[in-house]
Amino acid sequence: MRKSILIVFLLMAATLTGRAQNFALIDMEYILKHIPAYESANQQMEQASKQWQSEIDKLAQQAKSMYEDYQKNASTLTDTQRNAKEKAIVDKETELAELRRKYFGPQGEMGKMQEQLMRPIQDEIYNAVKDIATELGLAVVTDRASAQSIIFASPDIDISDEVLARLGYAN
Repeated sequence: MRKSILIVFLLMAATLTGRAQNFALIDMEYILKHIPAYESANQQMEQASKQWQSEIDKLAQQAKSMYEDYQKNASTLTDTQRNAKEKAIVDKETELAELRRKYFGPQGEMGKMQEQLMRPIQDEIYNAVKDIATELGLAVVTDRASAQSIIFASPDIDISDEVLARLGYAN
């Protein structure tokens, strides 16, 4: 009786141990670096970002000039003029904050552009990884770049080149 329980326990442990070793790594940075569409998308986003930042900088400069002008002339202004200038400065700063939020906020143009340009690439990579994992019987595929707790990993379990080959970007 004891022997049969021990044998069953050992078989279960061996099965779980074997299953726990079914994993692989990918290096997402390496994969993305080898996909021309990713580089193109990054360039488009960088160009848009520079354009939007230029608009923001121009508006910020206007607000700064208005404030400096107000500071120089505050002593010569009537209360009505002072209030009007203060309101204009506050309105300009509000406009600046709204423009920043419009372009770079959580629901901003940059986020939408990133979603539009990067999502298809990410989906393609995900599908390739999923197909390879299914074919090889892998239970887990971890991204080396984002898995900070990995201290060492054998290059033998890195399937990044297989993913690139599946996507048509073989070395």
